[in-house]
Amino acid sequence: MTTFWLRFTLKSDAAFGRGDGVAGVVDSEVQHDAYGLPYLGGRALKGLLEEECANILFALECQGQAKRWQKAAQRLFGRPGSQDADQSLLHIGDAQLPEDLRRAVKREIERGELTREQVLHSLTAIRRQTAVDTKTGAPLKETLRSMRVILRGIEFKAALSFETTPDPDDLALLAACVKAWRRAGTGRNRGLGELEAQLYDAQGQDVTNIHFERFREALLQEAA
Repeated sequence: MTTFWLRFTLKSDAAFGRGDGVAGVVDSEVQHDAYGLPYLGGRALKGLLEEECANILFALECQGQAKRWQKAAQRLFGRPGSQDADQSLLHIGDAQLPEDLRRAVKREIERGELTREQVLHSLTAIRRQTAVDTKTGAPLKETLRSMRVILRGIEFKAALSFETTPDPDDLALLAACVKAWRRAGTGRNRGLGELEAQLYDAQGQDVTNIHFERFREALLQEAA
């Protein structure tokens, strides 16, 4: 198995929602583990990268350059609409906070020095918003909602595991998807979830531009 790492840093507050809230506390809660550490689920992360891949393929199809990269996309993400993702080669883990931080938090909680709630509150904030009457500009009654957000500046890391050694085209397209990926979570159209992502190899080297350059050069050659 070949493993790469996806790292991303939040450039704005983000809401990786879990689909429910906590009565009397917040209407929309973020995903977090048993220690109060926020994370982005691997399935959601794969969907976001696959969405960027679809956008790239659409643009290439308009230029008549999609055929080669459609094969790479199927190897990475499987065939669209298939039940088992057509046995895609790429498996994406949860995006979590750095391992040394997670170990330290776990140790402090087990010692009773910290609580899960303290950890969650230190990494997040609660934002409140209300709907506005488009005609008068006044807040609508009974529309105040609260949302927990993860604070900007926090870094996440996810394992990208390949069942077999990926083709150069697979890594080239993956790097293009990583560079194109700019937002995640709820409220992406309202300024939340802005991020910057990079692809790293197993040795910890940033290889985003190395693999993206192959993608760029291939397109230039096809267009010539």
